[in-house]
Amino acid sequence: MTKLLVLEHSKSVRNNLCERLEFEGYATRAVETAAAAEVIAGQEQIDLVITDDVEMLPEVDIPLIITSSAPSFESAVEAMHRGAVDFLVKPLDMNRLLASIRSNVPQNEVQGVMSHNNRRGCRQRRGTAEIAIEPIVGESDEIVHVRHLIDKVAPSQARVLITGENGTGKELVARWLHAKSSRAAAPFVEVNCAAIPSELIESELFGHERGAFTSAVKQRKGKFEQADGGTLFMDEIGDMSLSAQAKVLRALQERKISRVGSDRDIDVDVRVIAATNKNLREEIAKGNFREDLYHRLSVIVISVPPLRTRHGDIPMLVDYFISHICSEYDIARKPIESQAVNALSKMRWSGNIRELRNVIERLIILSGDRITQTDIELYC
Repeated sequence: MTKLLVLEHSKSVRNNLCERLEFEGYATRAVETAAAAEVIAGQEQIDLVITDDVEMLPEVDIPLIITSSAPSFESAVEAMHRGAVDFLVKPLDMNRLLASIRSNVPQNEVQGVMSHNNRRGCRQRRGTAEIAIEPIVGESDEIVHVRHLIDKVAPSQARVLITGENGTGKELVARWLHAKSSRAAAPFVEVNCAAIPSELIESELFGHERGAFTSAVKQRKGKFEQADGGTLFMDEIGDMSLSAQAKVLRALQERKISRVGSDRDIDVDVRVIAATNKNLREEIAKGNFREDLYHRLSVIVISVPPLRTRHGDIPMLVDYFISHICSEYDIARKPIESQAVNALSKMRWSGNIRELRNVIERLIILSGDRITQTDIELYC
């Protein structure tokens, strides 16, 4: 079982975080000081450290996720230079934290999920981890078209640009493209281009040599090398700086990268799938995105529709999320009244699938023996 070490000064935050992580299936150890964290890490097998101690990071050779209630650009840069794999702002978004954990440590015990067609889970590798892929649920023309494109495009080596609003499931489409490809047994590595400061994006993507910059105490492979033989998913690529775009373009053109601080080229065999919630043609017109990179990335474009354009899929999504979340909570499936489903189907869902899932989870927790229309009025 994956073991996480939580270094958090607030006892209540520390206990609540450990409780939630243990509910998600992780083993945890909790400490208050960096010194205590170093002792635990020296005595036990720890897979990842979550810490709010930005100024005094524990001296451990373990992936670090930094959390901060008063983040600054300087603290983020320093944390990433010292080997942090992610930098999250408090109050924590648990979905974002869990996604970061899954990206950076092996998942030893992952529960399967029902697939759309045969109710069996599909698994893929993400970095060194094997994860279960959720189904793309729905029978609307738009979603049927997306699944059709995935089936047609996945076996090829073509680069794919996935567009759509936040919360529509762009990452899920990328995972299925990888899972249905000849690279399915190789790593699926993702990088959120919007979450990395421009000064660090080159190191994050291409790696660095020891001594390449202050605090580069050891050699580090970048995302391109980690994804060699597999798929690199570049999320929110529309937020990448122009200088970083130029370096990515060179990597795509030459299929070579060089680590920061090195003049040696490294061959990489990577299929790049990119995603954005922006209109890249408009960004090109504004001078914010390179047109040559756009054409390199958009051999195939898959547009994921917002939930408001496919209200007919909402009853099926509600049914799936109730079953899936109740299974996660290890409780009996909670019934929902048809009037409640109708009420959910009429909502706008500006947050798309992500918002719907969160609402269903809230209803399961707060409702009585069944989910009623009254619950919808109270909690939505």
